[in-house]
Amino acid sequence: MRVLIGSVVLAALLSAGPALAAPAKPERSKSACFRPDDVNGFTVIDDRTVDVTISPRNVYRLTLFSPSPDIDWSLRIGIYSRGRSWVCSGYDAEIIVPDATGRRRYPVTDVRKLTPEELDAMKTAKKK
Repeated sequence: MRVLIGSVVLAALLSAGPALAAPAKPERSKSACFRPDDVNGFTVIDDRTVDVTISPRNVYRLTLFSPSPDIDWSLRIGIYSRGRSWVCSGYDAEIIVPDATGRRRYPVTDVRKLTPEELDAMKTAKKK
């Protein structure tokens, strides 16, 4: 009897193992995408991270492939969408930063919409 119970428990653990080990990736919906034409502002977080603003509740964090030492003093940037009008994930876009010799391009490796909690924390930090 113990052997039967033990094998049932073992079978249940083995069948649940893959589900417990690999959490499912969240699906990216249309709301997690933006059109570069809709961007109306940006904030440089560091030399590899830029937040672009669509509206007060729609801010997207872009991670750059390589450091951009000139982006923190730039008054404007451009966003080039590769092959489609929507930017939904890394490698869909490049950040274009004008400089004295023309412009530099920085591929985007990750795009993530900021959560309402992150937006509230940013607003609180700005008020201090």
